[in-house]
Amino acid sequence: QVQLVESGGGLVQAGTSLIVSCTASGRTFSSYAMGWFRQAPGKEREFVAAISSSGRRTYYADSVKGRFTMSRDDTKNTMYLQMNSLKLEDTAAYYCAASRRYSFRSSDYDVWGQGTQVTVSL
Repeated sequence: QVQLVESGGGLVQAGTSLIVSCTASGRTFSSYAMGWFRQAPGKEREFVAAISSSGRRTYYADSVKGRFTMSRDDTKNTMYLQMNSLKLEDTAAYYCAASRRYSFRSSDYDVWGQGTQVTVSL
């Protein structure tokens, strides 16, 4: 089973870009589909994006489609979330997760990182 560590969060201005990363330990990273989820204060955790184990398929929440891009580099055991045109409402803790199934459902993910905070300001 992999362990996941997010990095790259921070405080950015609205309209700018940020990349958050998720690095996995273990030799089975390439066999997992991966997902990004986020949770804002007082709100439920929500799906952001998913990528299949092959990397050929990606799926995005409507709220980030066209602005966020998810990718993976299995040679580095790392996946990325490129976030462009950030909005105030993108402020949240961002979590990466691993699943044996390509899915947008958090219940399908059984390994989670600790989260990285992204704060978007005016």
